[in-house]
Amino acid sequence: MTTIEEVAASLGSEISQEYRRAVEVLGKVGLTIYEARAYIALVARGVGDPATLAQTAGIPRTSAYKVLESLARKGYATPTGSKPILFRPKPPLEVAETLKTAIQEVFDKLETLHLIVGEQGQPQLVYLINGREKVMAKIGELIDQATKTLILTTPQASEVRDDLGRKLTSAAKRGVKVTFVTAPLQRVPEGVEHVARKNVLATEVLSDGAHALLAAPGLDACGFTDNPILTAHLQQFLDVLLEKSSEPAS
Repeated sequence: MTTIEEVAASLGSEISQEYRRAVEVLGKVGLTIYEARAYIALVARGVGDPATLAQTAGIPRTSAYKVLESLARKGYATPTGSKPILFRPKPPLEVAETLKTAIQEVFDKLETLHLIVGEQGQPQLVYLINGREKVMAKIGELIDQATKTLILTTPQASEVRDDLGRKLTSAAKRGVKVTFVTAPLQRVPEGVEHVARKNVLATEVLSDGAHALLAAPGLDACGFTDNPILTAHLQQFLDVLLEKSSEPAS
């Protein structure tokens, strides 16, 4: 079976470039390459089982079901419940609207933060860290240093759990209130409170209300600060997020 990438290439360089750009943009909003390819394949086919979509998307068949499950958790796909299980794409415009709302909310908060810092005349003490290994090490350092509270919000639940699960469990055992905010139906480390929230776009860490970190969707770059104004504002934002998550569904 011909993959969708091969079809795009056969239709000319412009279509091929559009396909590659779609994969790139979806990566910027938190999808892996396999997830981006699978979502595009879903949109192109309308519905499909993991094996068929793996062929269409050009991803390993052994990874297909896990990739489609991840797309469902992130709000890009819906399983039909039939056997064999089939997946349908969420309509692209519906996904785009959800992303725009979430991104606008984040940047509204950042703009407010920018104005507050400007009014206070405080230096913007944000330290940039590049490289996934260094970012994960910094998150691990914040977990180890926490003595009272730790809030970790992330769309990359499985990666963070696999790399830092033991540190999160250790923090909980020494009395730290650890809150893990991520998509519904996610496994969390022992002793950690799970707050389910859909459409989480960025990884945010707040340790003891004094140290804050905001990472890119791919965990390959982050900003870190211990500036009291910045951390207090992120604390306020996360408190609002947690309050919304605890409200009963209407």
